[in-house]
Amino acid sequence: MTTVCNDSHGDFILLGFSDRPHLEKVLFGVIFIFYCLTLAGNTIIIVVSLKDPKLQVPMYFFLCNLSLLDICFTSSCVPQMLVNLGSPNKIITYHGCATQLYIFLWLGATECVLLVVMAVDRYVAVCHPLRYTTVMHPKVCLQLAVLAWGAGLIQSLIQSSATLRLPFCSQREVDDIVCEVPALIQLSSADTTYNEVQMSIASVILLVLPLVIILSSYGAIVKSVLKIKSTEGQKKAFGTCTSHILVVSLFYGTVTGVYLQPKTHYAHEQGKFLTLLYTVITPTLNPLIYTLRNKEVKGAVIRLGWRTWSSHR
Repeated sequence: MTTVCNDSHGDFILLGFSDRPHLEKVLFGVIFIFYCLTLAGNTIIIVVSLKDPKLQVPMYFFLCNLSLLDICFTSSCVPQMLVNLGSPNKIITYHGCATQLYIFLWLGATECVLLVVMAVDRYVAVCHPLRYTTVMHPKVCLQLAVLAWGAGLIQSLIQSSATLRLPFCSQREVDDIVCEVPALIQLSSADTTYNEVQMSIASVILLVLPLVIILSSYGAIVKSVLKIKSTEGQKKAFGTCTSHILVVSLFYGTVTGVYLQPKTHYAHEQGKFLTLLYTVITPTLNPLIYTLRNKEVKGAVIRLGWRTWSSHR
């Protein structure tokens, strides 16, 4: 039987951490600082990737896409998050929530696919170095990037539309810090079996399957690297992959904790903190990981800084 609501498009209330006002004040300051760092760090990565001739290779093309993705991803939810944390008014309009859900899910799904593409790029670079420039041709790289963004958009259109078709009657309080699929499914008064099955299938396709591909790629990379007799060669090969492994661990370790847990357990504060990690902390750490562990990026940042300083003398 379909549940009928008098006001299916009414405003929502994002509860967040409203039951802990002192924590909200601390989180406001921390999130604001991390958001500024995210914008600055990822913008620097994009600029140096586009400007420095030494970084005009597939690896940094995909890194540039990841940085752009992280800027858009955090900007889709953090400003609203800061408004809610800094004000007793936790209201978000239905259309605001819907827009956030579509963009948030689109960019999150895109990152899942993009991280797989980056793993495949590292696999070809390490395991088939002589064919690397042929396989990872600029046209192919562009097609892979379009595939990542396009796949994320299709996933968002399907899952967000199905979620927003659910009736939200008397209960308008979303027990989360953003409009996210698990929290909205839990909020609905209708039978959500279809939505839960859909979310499970999407989680397998966009979380479990990509993780299997990434782990398989790195398994092959490890085998290939161990065949290198030179210790210096092994270190160099592993060095090009370490940053990506750290980014994958941070992203998948938090996202899977939110989307692969049962619906009945979702409303725990653990889920909110995990959401904070992959929406705020991880996008900030990504540029730091790639710059601190990568000599080429560090060198490009230094050269850009030197050119900028020289031009203003």
